[in-house]
Amino acid sequence: MEGEERGYWRWSKRDFFPEESFQSFGSYRAALSQTCSRFKNRLVSRSDDETERVELRKQSENEMKRCLTWWDLVWFGFGSVVGAGIFVLTGQEAREEAGPAIVLSYVVSGFSAMLSVFCYTEFSVEVPVAGGSFAYLRIELGDFAAFITAGNILLEGVVGTAAVGRAWTSYFATLLNRNPDNLRVKTDTLSPGFNLLDPIAVVVIAASATIASISTRKTSLLNWIASAVNTIVILFVIIAGFIHADASNLTPFLPYGPEGVFRAAAVVYFAYTGFDSIATMAEETKNPSKDIPVGLLGSMSIITIIYCLMALALSMMQKYTDIDPNAAYSVAFQSVGMKWGKYLVALGALKGMTTVLLVGALGQARYVTHIARTHMIPPLFALVHPKTGTPINANLLVTIPSALIAFFSGLDVLASLLSISTLFIFTMIPLALLVRRYYVREVTPRADLLKLIICILVVVISSMCTSAYWGMNLKGSWIGYTITVPFWFMGTLGIVFFVPQQRSPKVWGVPLVPWIPCLSIATNIFLMGSLEAQAFVRFGVCTLVMLLYYFLFGLHATFDMAHQQIVPRS
Repeated sequence: MEGEERGYWRWSKRDFFPEESFQSFGSYRAALSQTCSRFKNRLVSRSDDETERVELRKQSENEMKRCLTWWDLVWFGFGSVVGAGIFVLTGQEAREEAGPAIVLSYVVSGFSAMLSVFCYTEFSVEVPVAGGSFAYLRIELGDFAAFITAGNILLEGVVGTAAVGRAWTSYFATLLNRNPDNLRVKTDTLSPGFNLLDPIAVVVIAASATIASISTRKTSLLNWIASAVNTIVILFVIIAGFIHADASNLTPFLPYGPEGVFRAAAVVYFAYTGFDSIATMAEETKNPSKDIPVGLLGSMSIITIIYCLMALALSMMQKYTDIDPNAAYSVAFQSVGMKWGKYLVALGALKGMTTVLLVGALGQARYVTHIARTHMIPPLFALVHPKTGTPINANLLVTIPSALIAFFSGLDVLASLLSISTLFIFTMIPLALLVRRYYVREVTPRADLLKLIICILVVVISSMCTSAYWGMNLKGSWIGYTITVPFWFMGTLGIVFFVPQQRSPKVWGVPLVPWIPCLSIATNIFLMGSLEAQAFVRFGVCTLVMLLYYFLFGLHATFDMAHQQIVPRS
């Protein structure tokens, strides 16, 4: 029995639902009758650094192997970010939304991403656990806020992997000199956007997840090699692009106006997603306090510069009206007489998207692992394999739905949903950082807490109003901004002058607090508001599904876990 208990592959009911609430229909009915009181308990309860760093890790039974350095993290950052976004979305958004000003869209989204990176870095140094943003929010904002974020993390992971898988097929087709849809199976029984079945994407996603499950160290080595090849291709794109540049292609620079720049920025933000995967590798990093800041800030600084140069090169090679929205760089090189260049670009894009899938598989599995440690999802997914030192079950939980979605859904359906989910997560992190700096339980006076809440609400609401006013598209009218922007400043200044800081970072901290976190909140909300209405509808439906799961299962499992009402494994 003991050997069976210690085995990794377990599928009994108690491995999925060991909590007291799920041991019988009667106990589950009793738990449901206490939903209101339990929700109130989880809403006001908070975790702490020690619980996240030490106690919860015991749920995995085996430790992850510390094998990564800052060098690995920089290349993981590069590999996790540079992929489908820059190669696919740049052409799409330059053609339809921003024109040559697509370079400004990358500046805006890069600036917003860098603000989020600063906030992530402080948390990842102080709370070096696999849960990343989920763990940070559990400590500062409580279980419910952490759950909503956890749901979006899983949504981002699943949808993001599916989107990159679909893009991989498109560039593989370009490499074979074929139309991308020729490698997909068309069926008339499904609606447009879901009727091009993609078996190649399924195979690529499964292969990446398998490699990530075998060894973190070997995945890092493979990522380094692939990223090095991708870097060579990117340098070629930039240098060759500027050699064949025609400055007249930059005119008109803003064909769709400033509104188009921000609409495009909200979508190309997808190109910056993935950096949060670095924070989830803290348990496998030899020296988290030094290596993670270098990995996060170093990789994102380089990536932002590269993206802007690549976008500018594309805009100068071709008139924005002639840019191919599906394979922009390949067709652009054809247009300047470098037909062979399209194959090199396709190879680089494939390499980039392969590393995105590899690093994404690592990061998403570690998110899932820590979420499962809290019993918010079945604890079976928290287990770390004793031989590989990797969470194989967690990898399967993300890989299977990703492969299914990639099989059916087009990239255009996935990109906007992914962007809004990511922006929501990145809005919550700076908000949690403000709470961490200015509020300590049982220490902060109630009056200071009330002032902090009021100031944060002013910042958030003024940011939402600014975004909404921009979305109204009232050309030439700036009256609304003369109200909303000063209110944002008033909220931020209120924190500066009237709320004393209660905590200072021990090792590395975000500079210019509260300005950087408040600016991060504002830019993320602004970009979120620039997305189309359909993205919010899809986001709302997904959130309702998450809430249904939470009140039927997640709430009761985490309540029992917090109160140690767990039935021992047999």
